Amino acid sequence: MSEYIDFGAFVKYSKAGPRYTSYPTAVEFSQKWSAEDYIQSLKRADSMSNLPLSLYVHLPFCRSACYFCGCNVIYTSREDKKQRYIHYLKKELALLSQVMDTSREVVQFHFGGGTPTFFNASELEEVIHLVRGHFTNFATHAEISCEIDPRFFVREQMAILRANGFNRLSFGVQDFDEKVQEAIHRHQSIEVVSHAINLAREFGIDSVNFDLIYGLPYQDEKSFASTLEKVVSLSPDRLAIFNYAHLPWIKKTMRKIDETTLPSPSQKLEILKNTIAFLQGQDYAMIGMDHFAKKSDELYLAKMSNELRRNFQGYTTRGFSQTIGIGLTSIGEGVDYYSQNFKDIQSYENALDNGKLPVERGIRLSREDILRKEVIMGLMNNLCLDFAPIESKFDIDFRAYFAPSLAALKEYEQAGLVSITPHSIHTSATGGMLIRNIAMTFDAYLGAHQGDKRFSKTI
Repeated sequence: MSEYIDFGAFVKYSKAGPRYTSYPTAVEFSQKWSAEDYIQSLKRADSMSNLPLSLYVHLPFCRSACYFCGCNVIYTSREDKKQRYIHYLKKELALLSQVMDTSREVVQFHFGGGTPTFFNASELEEVIHLVRGHFTNFATHAEISCEIDPRFFVREQMAILRANGFNRLSFGVQDFDEKVQEAIHRHQSIEVVSHAINLAREFGIDSVNFDLIYGLPYQDEKSFASTLEKVVSLSPDRLAIFNYAHLPWIKKTMRKIDETTLPSPSQKLEILKNTIAFLQGQDYAMIGMDHFAKKSDELYLAKMSNELRRNFQGYTTRGFSQTIGIGLTSIGEGVDYYSQNFKDIQSYENALDNGKLPVERGIRLSREDILRKEVIMGLMNNLCLDFAPIESKFDIDFRAYFAPSLAALKEYEQAGLVSITPHSIHTSATGGMLIRNIAMTFDAYLGAHQGDKRFSKTI
């Protein structure tokens, strides 16, 4: 791993920047975007031939707070809140079926949260049947997935998920070190996770993902290496290893974390370097940003042919699909728009009670947005970019059109992080860890957001 000598020199690249789950980023979403704008976008998408659907359903409830969490969550132990939420999901689905063609093919279906497994087996089944009752054309090999909290996962839930076609599960693990778990308010033993993954394997789930986080309080190279050894012993097919984004001015629960216990940027880089080296030695390959997969996994095969795509559900091999966000705070994505539902439950319910889709904000993409989205997502997905397809699609000379961006990449090229040819950009292994920085050079909006506290540090 000679490439990582003098790794600490790259700490200087730690700066606030987007994660690029979308482009333009959510910072650009506007409340001028209305439910009517969304409806018109849905109708435009219906007219596009052979554009498949991806469904995301947000189940927002958690029993208690994990202090690291940046998700939109409602903390409750009340059972009646779940039934009330299902009632409003039913209203939203009914409205969607009135304004779009719900018979189009569904290639992805994902339950996110919150904690989807806060809903019991019968409640999960009720939500699944509601969705399938409106969106009726599921592809034979659709990706159907659910986020799982191993602490709240029982056989009855697994049986319902499997009976309804779920074939991918993502388990929240984060870290196995007890001191780290105490600091983030999430106690979860390896025995609990082992039981959950054994349950998944027993029911024939063919793809299991673990979510881990580096940069949490009290983590260091040794402790995270121990977590990785335990993780690999459970043999997940995929790993998502996220850089912790400490944003206490946005997420109040993060204020409970003692900032003096957080690893430094140089420590985080060292943890990431060691993580990549260890996982490569265990026959996992780096897939895009923060993700790893076994070399037998279809994500790896797609990576090898530069066919990966990333949406709000993560990396996928299914190509572009129109995402329909359902539920509180969900984000929908089309060829030329993003649309997000209300984040607060009262506004969400009020809109639906008034017979309106619960749209809070969004954006219509310009041709320039779509072009830059193609470039940025290409880099984020595959850690490289061929110019020819973009030149053909948008009728441009890439090097001339993006001359300022390519000039900004010169320092990365001189540092050995990227190589730029007349026809392509390729990141080195180290450059792949800094892919957010590299993508930022193509972001037309970033200059207006220097120092924006809504962005996390890239390292």
